[in-house]
Amino acid sequence: MMLRRAAVSSGIGLILVGLLVAPTAQTDMAGSTARPTVTPAAGRSADDPVNRVVAISMDGLNPRAIRVLGRSRTPNFHRMMRQGASTLNARTARELTLTLPNHTGMLTGRRIDARRGGHGVSFNTDTGTTVHRAAGRYVSSVFDVVHDHGRSTALFSTKTKFALFQRSWKPKIDRFTVDTDNARLVRKVTASLRRSPRTFTFVHLSLPDQAGHAHGFMSAAYLRAVRRSDRLLGRILSTVRSRPALRKHTLVALTADHGGSGATHADARRAANYRVPFLVWGPGVAAGRNLYGLSRGYRGPGSARTTYRGRQPIRNGDLANLVTDVLDLPRVPGSTFNRSRRLNAFR
Repeated sequence: MMLRRAAVSSGIGLILVGLLVAPTAQTDMAGSTARPTVTPAAGRSADDPVNRVVAISMDGLNPRAIRVLGRSRTPNFHRMMRQGASTLNARTARELTLTLPNHTGMLTGRRIDARRGGHGVSFNTDTGTTVHRAAGRYVSSVFDVVHDHGRSTALFSTKTKFALFQRSWKPKIDRFTVDTDNARLVRKVTASLRRSPRTFTFVHLSLPDQAGHAHGFMSAAYLRAVRRSDRLLGRILSTVRSRPALRKHTLVALTADHGGSGATHADARRAANYRVPFLVWGPGVAAGRNLYGLSRGYRGPGSARTTYRGRQPIRNGDLANLVTDVLDLPRVPGSTFNRSRRLNAFR
């Protein structure tokens, strides 16, 4: 990666995992496109064994829950923070604190407003359309970049409305799996990591969001859902750590699409809705460090909502180009979040 490859001699892969809900359905797809030569990023040799990224999105994870529950009740979130680099004060897209708009931002590195170069997904239900129709033009994703450079991809989700992404980038997503049972979905994720790990795996889990809408965000039921999600995260981390081929080449990154307050997260002006975590864990990551302290060009936002002007906070949409940077691939075309690729998690 630019700015930090030289410090990581053993190689890095990235795991970003997200939490969502949906019925059981699985599709395996392969596409064929021209695959240009990849030039390694500055400070990294062509034989550097960095080759895996797993991204996790925890739907509706209010970072305050991680603090309230503490290390004893959420050991795996705290493991990522203790052994990796993190912040509990990242931001969603400014325009909306909704699931589909923010996940589209994670995958494209774009804001929402199509009039200002965004991806155009301002709706939060599956209408049968595509991201490209919403934007009025083709919108590239991290799946495009990884696939078009001869690598493999997978998307696992717990929400059926993620079919939006399958329709939009079907030739570029080699495996698309939806299962509304979070535990069952994680079993499928870990089986895939053991048997046929992809270069980029995106995982969406949804227990916090479900409990928040049903019982209130930060309620006792919500905190129980966060604890269950922590255990599911632990299964993914343990799978990575238990296999040398994964442990030496895989980085895990975790963020969320929004937080929540009361029984909703729709008001984009409320800090409880727009504040999200961003955790990075894996070989070469600076243990116990704050991402703002490692990343030049970013500004800690305090409690402010922030605009898109001036120095930016770390956003969930930075994920797309964190992945391309880790894998020494070109930026996602048309992206603006983390375009300079200064988000740094390494020593």
